[in-house]
Amino acid sequence: MASRSVNKVILVGNLGRDAETKFTPSGVSMTRFSVATARRYKDQATGEWKEDTDWSNVVLWRAENLAPYLTKGKQVYVEGRLQTRSYEDKDGQKRYSTEVVADDVILLGGRGGDSGGDSGGFSQEPRMMSSPRSSAPRSAPAPSGGSPFDAGISDDDVPF
Repeated sequence: MASRSVNKVILVGNLGRDAETKFTPSGVSMTRFSVATARRYKDQATGEWKEDTDWSNVVLWRAENLAPYLTKGKQVYVEGRLQTRSYEDKDGQKRYSTEVVADDVILLGGRGGDSGGDSGGFSQEPRMMSSPRSSAPRSAPAPSGGSPFDAGISDDDVPF
């Protein structure tokens, strides 16, 4: 049995509805929205191309004032984890809900009159998406005159 596990979700899709921000009684903001992701495939029986759309409910904690930016149709990048919770409906039946608890949300552009391009990122912990997440040292640049593939990296430097 493995001693570690991974719960990571990355979505790139379009918002299915405008985001809604609410506050808990203690004043913590919670923004909810849905993301549509599509996949294309060729039907083996007919040879026709088909498209399936999956909908994911997303919740982003402690990020205020996002609703004006997260509007229906906009393309977003969402990174987070899956969480399943249970509740009882009005008839007393136990129901389950699985949602993505977002760590990072980045507005990519796309539909809704947006010209695309740089639109900024929204996250619980402000950081650039391109910054390294680990504190591992980077390898030294290749010596001048040498091969660009010979950067002084040995088998001990490979993480797997």
